[in-house]
Parts: sequence; structure tokens; C-alpha cells
Amino acid sequence: MMMITAAAMLTMTLSTAIMVLTTLISKKSNEDREKSSPFECGFDPKNSARLPFSSRFFLIAVIFMIFDVEIALLLPMPVTMMTSNMKSWMTVSIMFLLILIIGLYHEWNQGSLEWSE
Repeated sequence: MMMITAAAMLTMTLSTAIMVLTTLISKKSNEDREKSSPFECGFDPKNSARLPFSSRFFLIAVIFMIFDVEIALLLPMPVTMMTSNMKSWMTVSIMFLLILIIGLYHEWNQGSLEWSE
């Protein structure tokens, strides 16, 4: 136990020291109008380089990522069924799926899954 604690402390100390060192010796950039403007062959840009995006698209992408991670958690369930107690496996599986279904219903009920209104 003492070796694990010492290794964890050494790792945290070493990573903190590296982060501080790289911050101190990193190249500082001075921002000015010319450097932050988009470059179009030496001409002034015709329109803004910052295009707005749909926050609805961002919300749907985040929901997709959440459910994608949960699918990755569902995949090992059949493998663990053979090595665990059937009652506890069934309880955990049903609770996990129930939470997923309730979350999906909530998102659907709130209208977050509708692309256009």
C-alpha cells in the first residue's frame, strides 16, 4: 500500500513539474489584429470567418455521445453473465436499462430529439 501511495505521489509531482516547466518556457504569442484575422491571399476577407452553428445540432451530438458510451457499457453484459450471480446480474442489467429508457423518454418528452420545430 505504501508503494502505491509513493508511486501515485511521484507521478503527480512529476506531471505537475512538467506542466509548470512547459508553461514557463513556452513561446508567448502577442495577439494583434493582423495575426487574429483570417488570411485570404493578402486581401481583406469578404465575410466573417466565424460561422454560427446550430445549438440544436450540438445538443443532439452530445446526446448521441452519451448514448454511444452507454452502448459500450452494454456490450460486455452477456460476457459477465456467465461469471456472475444470475440474480445480481439481472438486477444490475434491468436497473441500467431502466435508467437508459427513462433518460431517452425524458429527452424525447422535452423535445430535444426534434431537429426542426
